[in-house]
Amino acid sequence: QVQLVESGGGLVQAGESLRLSCAASGTFFSNNIMGWYRQAPGNQRELVAVISVGGRTNYIDSVKGRFTISRDNAKSTVYLQMNSLKPEDTAVYYCQARAMGNVYWGQGTQVTVSS
Repeated sequence: QVQLVESGGGLVQAGESLRLSCAASGTFFSNNIMGWYRQAPGNQRELVAVISVGGRTNYIDSVKGRFTISRDNAKSTVYLQMNSLKPEDTAVYYCQARAMGNVYWGQGTQVTVSS
């Protein structure tokens, strides 16, 4: 059974930083494409960043230069370093794993950025 557990969310002021973590179990983590999504109230869930099996990364334009996704295959963990946070980054952040045609989600962690 695949489990993804996010942590690291919280309440910060604009301009501050947070690092989200997503620990995976029950899967061959190194074979998974890992992604971070977010969903703000009233909005659809959107892809924020993705990292491939080989470590290639991609970001939505609004977070480029501020957010960094990384993975530690030895720890089966993916990270999202978020710097220079803005109020519009406020959302529930979800971790996603994709492999062999299957998609798995974590339970989400709340990030709130006050102005």
